[in-house]
Amino acid sequence: MKTYSAKPSDIDRKWYVVDADGIVLGRLAAVVATRLRGKHKPMYTPHLDCGDNIIVVNAEKVQLTGRKRTDKRFYWHTGYPGGIKNRTVEQILEGKHPERVVYKAVERMISRNPLGRRQMRKLHVYAGPDHPHAAQQPEPLDVAAMNAKNKRSA
Repeated sequence: MKTYSAKPSDIDRKWYVVDADGIVLGRLAAVVATRLRGKHKPMYTPHLDCGDNIIVVNAEKVQLTGRKRTDKRFYWHTGYPGGIKNRTVEQILEGKHPERVVYKAVERMISRNPLGRRQMRKLHVYAGPDHPHAAQQPEPLDVAAMNAKNKRSA
């Protein structure tokens, strides 16, 4: 018996649109990361980019459980001595680029190598309900219907 290994010519990429309104952030990121990698396909091959293109809309309306909205912090360093800075998730969601919360959550579930960077280029996150990818005719992907725990009310 031989193990099937997909070739780049065998890969068929689709476009999906996900509405993040009321969806729990970590659960959304897990579903999106799986789709970006292509692990939902029977022809998945670990060393190839088999995944689909994902469009996430309404990223500013994503939900967090517990007190993560006020307690969870994102840290970065400026490169200068004593230059550690941080922001809460709430500050980011109410700020200029709320889509970065979703992008970072997915990015941290994808491997950190050239293949992972190629997979992340297929993720398109938008804060509002509009996106410029209508020409690709994306299919809706209902993350809320996959599991009752995926959706939270505000």
